[in-house]
Amino acid sequence: MTLSVTDRIESQPNQSCDVELAKGPWEFDLMPGYGPGASEEDTIPDPIVRPGQLPVVYQQMGEEELHERIRRAKDALGDRLVILGHFYQRDEVVQYADFVGDSFQLANAALTRPEAEAIVFCGVHFMAETADILAREGQSVILPNLAAGCSMADMADEDSVEEAWEQLTELYGTEPDADGRLPVIPVTYMNSSAALKAFCGRHGGIVCTSSNAETVLEWAFARGQRVLFFPDQHLGRNTAKAMGIPLEQMPMWNPRKELGGNTVEQLQDAQVLLWHGFCSVHKRFTAAQIEQARADHPGCKVIVHPECPMPVVDAADAAGSTDAIRKFVAASDPGDTIAIGTEINLVNRLAAEYPDRTIFCLDPVVCPCSTMYRIHPGYLAWVLDGLVEGEVRNRIVVSDEVAADAKIALERMLAAKPR
Repeated sequence: MTLSVTDRIESQPNQSCDVELAKGPWEFDLMPGYGPGASEEDTIPDPIVRPGQLPVVYQQMGEEELHERIRRAKDALGDRLVILGHFYQRDEVVQYADFVGDSFQLANAALTRPEAEAIVFCGVHFMAETADILAREGQSVILPNLAAGCSMADMADEDSVEEAWEQLTELYGTEPDADGRLPVIPVTYMNSSAALKAFCGRHGGIVCTSSNAETVLEWAFARGQRVLFFPDQHLGRNTAKAMGIPLEQMPMWNPRKELGGNTVEQLQDAQVLLWHGFCSVHKRFTAAQIEQARADHPGCKVIVHPECPMPVVDAADAAGSTDAIRKFVAASDPGDTIAIGTEINLVNRLAAEYPDRTIFCLDPVVCPCSTMYRIHPGYLAWVLDGLVEGEVRNRIVVSDEVAADAKIALERMLAAKPR
């Protein structure tokens, strides 16, 4: 039997990033306002609903009652509701999703349900923002827990990116070259605020996901002499390296330093400027873990997410998005042993789906995405009950001005389908 993340945290308290995750999110979600990854455009809703204020009655409900409420509300709402669930979401929530996927797949999936009045996004804040930007008029996008965000998304804020852009345009100018390519094209990873997606839309840029990062960089290089890639340095570096771009032409941009901590010569030579950001979960994986996995399981196959550091990606047999990892496992043979470097919920789900293979996480310490983990059946039941009662709870709204520019960059992303 495959244990849930909560079960593993409770049974192995010394093998967990944070034993607090075994509790209900309302017990540690006490910060006022939106959580990590919130857009700078966000305002606290009125009446105020802050993280940690899930009604006590839902906090005290047993699992059976919560799940019965969710099922009953889904049945009552029918086609008026669509639930989207990210691969990293906990099993007890993702089982109710109409679509399960990575950020790229869910961005597309939301478009296939124009009849739905409510899109409940069981993921994190920037994903719900994207759904709101792409939603048709009259659709409400709901994030069950407003504190479900992304620490990586917070590593690149609009002010810092604007300041970097000002320095870069002063250095490079704004005039295209003889081939019509602009001096620099901004590319933001999906894991960023709506404000930064809008920034890319205004400046001829684009959004990427881990599924289509290479296709997006090809798109950007056809239009620009170089790329400013934010907020995840590792996805940018691993993707550009695979395309043949030398490391010395990929300087890091540290927003706390003048010229990002680089010389003029380094920036003039640069093809990809990498923002100083990362995923806290994927940063935990190491090449030593891969060596250990191969020592313990001779002949095992290793696949990791491209948000992992470069030495990890280099040491693995393959690297790819969450969907690519799923396809890698599906293409394996019964009896294979596969070590995976990504979020534990997906690894556990794959292990349960393929019991005739040995599938395990490279990191021996249980470390789920702590903000994704804040979506709990209690929050899902509460927002669905609200819809049945005619009340939209925890709605995510991106302003029209920001949405218009962000949609330009997102539509470019949706058109950049990975090969």
